[in-house]
Amino acid sequence: MLPINVKGALNAVLLGTIVAAFSLPAVAADLMSFWDTQQKGANSFNKTPPDEAYFKALAATGATWVRLTFSKWHGEDRDFLIGNADRYQGLKEKDLALLMRVLDAASSAGLKVVIVPLSLPGARWTQQNKGKFDDRLWRGGTYPEQAVRFWADLAGRLKDHPAVAGYNLINEPAPEKTTGLEENASMEVLRTWQETHRNGPRDLQVFYRNVIDAIRKVDPATPVMVDGGYYANARSLAAWPKPLDDAKVLYAFHMYEPYEATSFPNMKHKFQLRYPGVETRYGGTEIKWNREAVAAHIKLPFEWAKMNGLSANRIVMAEYGCMRLWPDCAAYLVDVMDAADKYHGHRAFYAFREDEWDGMDYELPPSFKPGQFYWLREQGKQDTIPRNGKLMMLLEKRM
Repeated sequence: MLPINVKGALNAVLLGTIVAAFSLPAVAADLMSFWDTQQKGANSFNKTPPDEAYFKALAATGATWVRLTFSKWHGEDRDFLIGNADRYQGLKEKDLALLMRVLDAASSAGLKVVIVPLSLPGARWTQQNKGKFDDRLWRGGTYPEQAVRFWADLAGRLKDHPAVAGYNLINEPAPEKTTGLEENASMEVLRTWQETHRNGPRDLQVFYRNVIDAIRKVDPATPVMVDGGYYANARSLAAWPKPLDDAKVLYAFHMYEPYEATSFPNMKHKFQLRYPGVETRYGGTEIKWNREAVAAHIKLPFEWAKMNGLSANRIVMAEYGCMRLWPDCAAYLVDVMDAADKYHGHRAFYAFREDEWDGMDYELPPSFKPGQFYWLREQGKQDTIPRNGKLMMLLEKRM
């Protein structure tokens, strides 16, 4: 018989082993369980790093999460945190410290954060690349490996932050763009393209698998969010042959269709395209956009999930919106939210108090013209900007 003190020590060790064995999976489950119920939030794509007041204002709308990019922030080198997208050599520590402070501010406001870069090595964001689409990442070479190292480095540093609820690996990838594929081609054409490029450098699933494998070596718990191809088009995601193997993956699409009507170029037309009723080329033919067409488009990723044994709460409408001064924006937003909410899909509107552009700042009333926005910001009088827009009231009611 063992002495009492030895038995006690062994029991303590055994108990500790049991607790540890159960506590590690529980942490992983807790991170993913945030997404088990519908989450509603917004995108933060600001040039100035948001502070706690910003996040508290967002939380006051009822938002539970924010999709946050750091790529517009001023950093140590050309590309924030990455250093230089032409050659990744390691995280920039001062940039990382700033990102951590912003995450602390979001956490203090009670918001969960999904981190999303606009640029990766070999894929610099077009607006920071003299307006030219950067296709290097999708041509192969050393850039995919650099992107993998960047994410492994970043996940290793962010994995324990309480605000982080996901890593969105890249915003709106478009490996199809330079290949001649029509963005809203028929599903048959999209699937053929996928098969043609299977296992090649333009195969998003191969790229994502490599990044996720590297992340999991340093962070087994944090969910990963992946955008479908062709700028996160719902059709491109629905054309994927199957889901990724990792169980902690969320699949994202963005909703601006019909883009010809919801986007800035339409605002410059003397006779703007209107909703419902606008006709565009879609799926290899012409369609008229209305509530039913919007619902059919948004339905595609959810149908794909069901066919592949995934629950609807693994699908995220990570961006949706329209120009605030477009006369039909309210009707469009209602139809979009209704379509996603039918499946209890997660969603995040674009965008909350963007500091460089007011085109989709729904807090602003229609009487507040863009020129006023820029003038007041330049004068340091942004606190006087009115924030009583009815579009934001509409979004808050649906939070």
